Amino acid sequence: MIKKEFCAENFTRVPEAIELGADRIELCDELDVGGTTPSLDMIKETVRYAHQHGVSVVVMIRPRGGSFVYDQAEKEQMLKEAKQAIELNADGIVFGCLTEEGAIDRPITEKLIAIAGSKESVFHMAFDFIPAEKQMQELDWLIEKGCTRILTRGGKSGTALENKKQINALIEKAQSQIELLPGGGITHEDLNEIKAEIKANQFHGTKILPFPDNLK
Repeated sequence: MIKKEFCAENFTRVPEAIELGADRIELCDELDVGGTTPSLDMIKETVRYAHQHGVSVVVMIRPRGGSFVYDQAEKEQMLKEAKQAIELNADGIVFGCLTEEGAIDRPITEKLIAIAGSKESVFHMAFDFIPAEKQMQELDWLIEKGCTRILTRGGKSGTALENKKQINALIEKAQSQIELLPGGGITHEDLNEIKAEIKANQFHGTKILPFPDNLK
């Protein structure tokens, strides 16, 4: 059974997405900069509606677009927003923090995983900005810390399908100890082809569902 995670910029398309078969909603704001933390009201409304329809919601925790290297004030903001999202009954939080050297910023990441607790913790596409030679080691660390899932396009650029070799290597390395969620250029129309090429059981995207404007 393949899970489809719909990346929603706000609540507007959530009801339609659920009707079209979304299994999980990743809720964020400002998709034009790669997604930032949505408002508390947006989280409340989305969680309430999705849960009424048996669909889970994970919430983006990101103070701004741009680099994934954050200063202390931004980290404090992320911790606060993560706690708020969990308190509002979100099913998980989505985040990604790196050091200047391109490794996972371990202290803040560990705190965010702890805030998620028994709910889902998702390290997002910041992972793709870790140098390829360090990714397997960093994947091991996320497993050790109990992170639920990694969202990846398999490279800094390109689509998941173009980067299928790296994504499949990560899936093989993970050995089901951590979930791998491919995203990046995945559409409803090419999902069947992608499923045949990437050995994952869940996929992510803004165009992963058959919205009428995705079928033009």
